[in-house]
Amino acid sequence: MSGLDDILTRLLALHPKLIDLSLDRMWRLLERLGHPERNLPPVIHVAGTNGKGSTIAFMRAILEQAGHHVHVYTSPHLVRFNERFRIAAEGGGKLVGDAELRATIEECERANGGEPITVFEITTAAGLLLFSRHPADVLLLEVGLGGRLDATNVVDAPLLSVITPVSLDHAEYLGDTLESIAAEKAGILKRGVRAVIAPQSTEARAAIARAAERLRAPLLIAGEDWNFSEEHRRLVYQDDGGLLDLPAPRLAGRHQFVNAAVAVAALRASGLKIAPGTYEAGLVKADWPARMQRLTQGQLVRLAPPGSELWLDGGHNPDGGRAVSAALADLEERAPKPLVMIVGMLGTKDFEGYLRCFGGLAQRLYAVPVPEAERSVAPSQIAEAAERVGIPAQAASNVEEALTAIAAVSQDAPPRILIGGSLYLAGDVLRRNGTPPE
Repeated sequence: MSGLDDILTRLLALHPKLIDLSLDRMWRLLERLGHPERNLPPVIHVAGTNGKGSTIAFMRAILEQAGHHVHVYTSPHLVRFNERFRIAAEGGGKLVGDAELRATIEECERANGGEPITVFEITTAAGLLLFSRHPADVLLLEVGLGGRLDATNVVDAPLLSVITPVSLDHAEYLGDTLESIAAEKAGILKRGVRAVIAPQSTEARAAIARAAERLRAPLLIAGEDWNFSEEHRRLVYQDDGGLLDLPAPRLAGRHQFVNAAVAVAALRASGLKIAPGTYEAGLVKADWPARMQRLTQGQLVRLAPPGSELWLDGGHNPDGGRAVSAALADLEERAPKPLVMIVGMLGTKDFEGYLRCFGGLAQRLYAVPVPEAERSVAPSQIAEAAERVGIPAQAASNVEEALTAIAAVSQDAPPRILIGGSLYLAGDVLRRNGTPPE
């Protein structure tokens, strides 16, 4: 693994180091690589603020249950860089191996010739090169940031575009209104290509509709062209093709009913061959780590008080916080336990807005740094913000210390513990717990 580690260290020194949304560097590199983006399997391109990864996880599970060979490109990774590249294989995909990933990145570096490029751009170029060299029936391609100028937006004619719920995030790059952010996400729409649109605010839906009208891109909009509801813990989905009565998605939380419905709508619009019973099998098999993930074994689990529950979630903005707090409120209704939080966040996020979602629900909060993150918010700042929204809080130097402190406090009942606030923190937790994604 050391050879790959060396390359990743070298990539982190690339310039521009900061995000610089542009497609010029990508086009230059892809031309030198022989345009791998023109030799891909059919692409489903997914943009949005929240739910992109979960929606892709549901689509992958359903497609693989249907016998399709599926490539997947997602970001960021949690523990291993390889997680970003899932290569289609018989019986389900597999993460790209170290040797092939190392060789592909080195090939992209040579083609780039030392010219300015960002880490995400060269990573995306490597992914497109990998996917162009392995046969597959479909590529699920996740946007990194925004859409219009994102490095993934080099596919001229995808099979389908998907926009998951849009909310305020990355305002420094995408704008500070829902309208401006949605317009950037709508940049993935292509002339004449169908697009499935998740439930959106009025402002976001209007911005997406304006972009689609200019491109004559047919839209399939939640609440207009397809509908879903949660009934008796089941997902009821309906469109012009009929009604599906499906089981609750495997991923926890009410918000996952939205993501699962978007996945179903996308696949029914894609034209790919999928038997009706396959949707059910895929929804109950889908896996997406660090999204309301219950940790039941591992090094960190052993530090938690006996009888407690340990949950992990990478949500990091107010909308993500609302989704997770709703999921925890549902758990509380079914099986009451005192909620204790362990939170680490980056300074680029609205951490007080995130914490406000848990006011009145969390009994105590332990603030920790996000390991090896330059922009990590000081635990004291998070604790102060938690106190402002009514959550008693204190700082801890790391997750282990926080869990030890929780175990030392006498509880009337074993607590339900949520570790959250950052995907980077979530990845570190999975690594320290000894349960990395596969």
